[in-house]
Amino acid sequence: MPLFGAHLSVAGGLHRAIEAAVDFQCETVQIFTKNASQWAGKPLIESEIDTFRTAVRKAKLKFPTAHDSYLINLAAPGDELYQKSIAALADELVRAEALGLTYLVTHPGAHVGSGEEAGLARVAAGLDEAHRRCEGFKVKILLETTAGQGSTLGHRFEHLARLLDAVAAPERLGVCLDTCHVFAAGYDLTTDEGYDAVFQEFDHVIGLKWLKLFHLNDSVKPFGSRVDRHAGLGLGHIGENAFRKLVTDLRFRTKPMILETPKEGENGEPMDPVNLGKLRMFLEEG
Repeated sequence: MPLFGAHLSVAGGLHRAIEAAVDFQCETVQIFTKNASQWAGKPLIESEIDTFRTAVRKAKLKFPTAHDSYLINLAAPGDELYQKSIAALADELVRAEALGLTYLVTHPGAHVGSGEEAGLARVAAGLDEAHRRCEGFKVKILLETTAGQGSTLGHRFEHLARLLDAVAAPERLGVCLDTCHVFAAGYDLTTDEGYDAVFQEFDHVIGLKWLKLFHLNDSVKPFGSRVDRHAGLGLGHIGENAFRKLVTDLRFRTKPMILETPKEGENGEPMDPVNLGKLRMFLEEG
């Protein structure tokens, strides 16, 4: 069966996300281990780690995942931001490893005018350095597909394939496919033919064995817009068909599928249960 989950809040303690995941009958979960808009996070204390690990174990959640800070840019051409980003990624790995997480999702970064070739080389070297500082860790970094805003890398499958080829330890990496991002980047998931073509291209360019996790988000912006803005399932330009096909695709039956959709509806009602309910309905109908 597919493993459904959502990115959930850790307000009040990391374990609160696990309590919410249980309430929503999730099989997996994603969190921030610190404020994603800040470089430094309060060090994790042993009691906090133990409480979180116990909660995950009791909830029987699979592939617990974190997303790293949005400030990190491993493609940065300037040395100050680049070195700060490597240190921050290594710290995110330390936190994820301490919490027993399976994956840490990261955006490849933006080359800020230095060009794709230079940016990808910086990312690969930065990943290698972060891995060197975290030798022996079990947690894997997942490179996330992006919408391609500005000079952001990762909006072409070729970018991620290049990184997997360039790093010293590709076995410590994987790929997270975000449906909103790939659609906005120009990969059309809306029709049966388009869906099949996208995953055929992914397999040809990267290889499906590297695809470890999905972010399931509809897109506020139209196909090929290169703008990253998430919508609830079926409420954007992708529509329900792609998500129905994903949850019933036998190739992905063991993969975590995590929502990053808007948390509230127009009247303030909680939307995670609604979107999770849609995924379960699509699975039953399929």
